[in-house]
Amino acid sequence: MSKRGLGRGLEALIPIVDKSEENVQEIDIKKIVANDKQPRRDFDELKLDELAESMKQHGVLQPVILRKKGNAFELVAGERRWRAAAKAGLEKIPAIIKELSDAEVMEIAIIENLQREDLNPIEEAMAYKTLMDDFGLTQEELSKRVGRSRSQIANTVRLLNLDKEIQELVIQNKLTAGHARALLSIQDVRARIGLARKISQEDLSVRETEQLAKKLSEERKKAQRQKSQEINPVILDITERLQRALGTRVKIKGSEKRGKIEIEFYSGDELERILEIIAE
Repeated sequence: MSKRGLGRGLEALIPIVDKSEENVQEIDIKKIVANDKQPRRDFDELKLDELAESMKQHGVLQPVILRKKGNAFELVAGERRWRAAAKAGLEKIPAIIKELSDAEVMEIAIIENLQREDLNPIEEAMAYKTLMDDFGLTQEELSKRVGRSRSQIANTVRLLNLDKEIQELVIQNKLTAGHARALLSIQDVRARIGLARKISQEDLSVRETEQLAKKLSEERKKAQRQKSQEINPVILDITERLQRALGTRVKIKGSEKRGKIEIEFYSGDELERILEIIAE
């Protein structure tokens, strides 16, 4: 995933400020609260520990971005740094205070995580959905903001239609977004979840998943066709009686209460013969 071309980019939304500049403040870590709309839900504890060790040696090299929220400060960007600083036992952290709307906060959080490739596909999908549902952005508007094509956004949001068990496998990195998109083509819930488990257990490729998904979908369609073609015994009996009486092939479509009868003929003379039988 390229960091270039991400809409306006984080630097356009919040210009990168050197720590030496006057608007960087030292803020008490305990006065900072997480953004409840932060798209990233999963933080690697091992990596946080490594960052915390680095901070003990070198301090926090890049300030976090905050906005005022009552008597506290809400994180806009830099939650990983804030968490690591707390682990390192730091009491204060360098920060830039900004006045931002809820939509701007969400947009910045998404772009920050996309640039660092920190979001898993489900987190990314939930972030896009929040921006569209809570802030009224269309897919076209969102694509311009975050530098993704409209089709990319649509395909990503579709992942939220998957069963929770499958979403969890994606979050755990046991399935890729490609696997998940292939599973969306399977209508039967049990078959879909079964294939998801098989992918996870057998480490199937996306190509193999697509082939299996296609096979399952075709089998389901075939079963539905066969079911629709099952003939009511009463209809079958009437069909056989008509065929004997008319001496030709007859089809009855519908039920005992409503439907239509198709009578086959293969020449003008045969049509006349059938009409004479019916008219008797």
